[in-house]
Amino acid sequence: MAHTDPHSGQGSVTAADPGETPKTRTETRTSPAPGRDRAGNYVRPAPPLWSILALTAGAAVILGTYLWVLTSQPATLGADLGNTTLGVMVGYLLGAVLIAAGTLPRIPRSVLALMPVMIALNIATGQIVGTMTAIPLYLDSLGTVIIGVVAGPAAGALTGILTNVIWGVTINPTVIAFTAGSAFIGAAAGWVARIGGFRRIWWAVIAGAVAGIPTGLIATPVAAFIYGGGLGVGTGSIVAALQGAGASMLGAATIQGLGSDIADKAIIFALAFLVLAALPNRLRSRFPFTEHSRVKRRNRKPAEPAHAAAPSH
Repeated sequence: MAHTDPHSGQGSVTAADPGETPKTRTETRTSPAPGRDRAGNYVRPAPPLWSILALTAGAAVILGTYLWVLTSQPATLGADLGNTTLGVMVGYLLGAVLIAAGTLPRIPRSVLALMPVMIALNIATGQIVGTMTAIPLYLDSLGTVIIGVVAGPAAGALTGILTNVIWGVTINPTVIAFTAGSAFIGAAAGWVARIGGFRRIWWAVIAGAVAGIPTGLIATPVAAFIYGGGLGVGTGSIVAALQGAGASMLGAATIQGLGSDIADKAIIFALAFLVLAALPNRLRSRFPFTEHSRVKRRNRKPAEPAHAAAPSH
């Protein structure tokens, strides 16, 4: 027996199965896909309590290690892989493990496969730009920001932490002390992406410049109290020039840190936007968090056909 389609009002040419009602057919047709709302938008599932506790504990360990570095001001930190450097490294690594425990179950495998590539990108660009050129920038968090945009704040923070720990163990121990700033910028990229800050390039540039302010303030005391100013060729020359003009070590490091980090993070956020915009939809679909950064186009009113008939009088 034919039945009436509740949407079109027309009789269906297909007979209903025994026991099946029009309501059942409608509900089956309109039920949203898993992880999506009825409009098709990505819905982030609520994290379990243990995940939140692990993330909070990891952030607390990172903050505690950073405060210990500032208060103790160890003179040998980064000079070699002695007890002080290893102690700071263990503190940051423990924080990374806790953050990983809280976020890894929710990170897609595609992100886990991408993370080593982004860590290598961070180390390569940071080593070349930050320590081998006279450019007063770093560009050592591009991979961290990309992960934050495609996978969220926790994944971005984890990438920043692992970058500095691996970088410190393999090449340059001095970067270990700046792990807190790297974790912050990865989390900030995820926060900005979540509120739609990567839907326009100028939004991303402004957000990066704003994020560069706390990042610079986090790094400044470490650079001033432990390493005597900027560590890179370009940043160190700026600190020396400011000191020559009469600024104190902390004042010179603060001016240099804020200026370099604001410009550095604005450029990195813009580059991350371009990378995200270049991803094809097929690839973006592997990273559900990128739905927050999808550019929403305005619906344009379709133009009338040129052959439309003139109104009759």
